[in-house]
Amino acid sequence: MADDQGVKPKGPADDTPSGRVDLAAIRQLLELMSEHDLAELEYEQDDLAVRLRKGGPGGAPILAAAPAAPLTPAPAAAPAPEAAEDLPTVASPMVGTFYTASSPDADAFVQIGDHVTEDTVVCVIEAMKVFNEIRAELSGTIEKVLVKNAEPVEFGQPLFVVRPD
Repeated sequence: MADDQGVKPKGPADDTPSGRVDLAAIRQLLELMSEHDLAELEYEQDDLAVRLRKGGPGGAPILAAAPAAPLTPAPAAAPAPEAAEDLPTVASPMVGTFYTASSPDADAFVQIGDHVTEDTVVCVIEAMKVFNEIRAELSGTIEKVLVKNAEPVEFGQPLFVVRPD
């Protein structure tokens, strides 16, 4: 099921397509939209179809995708927990499954109270059978973990609350 906030693979409903979401390519598409003042852009490559459309909050582009075959409907996602004291968050750059560690018996990448920098790996998100390391992209202290291990996450969903340095 495609929505206006996530990337879904094209392919059979069993969710087994090959490929990987290329965030750098998506960022380039967003830059092209901005440079050429485009309201909507569709892009298709291998097993991924992406539609970018302006019109989200503050006129920001919305990332959507269209699956080639119908996917089984997912249960409605619970509302995202509120960030404490309006602190910045580390958000999910993709749709997938959130994991706190690289394997079930490994220690978590970060815990509440840990100091992180821009390059600190804070979690992995599995998308289309590929595990993607997610970096903090800001410096500070982890105040709260907003997602439980092995939970599905959406594009842009807050994962961690960080108190900046």
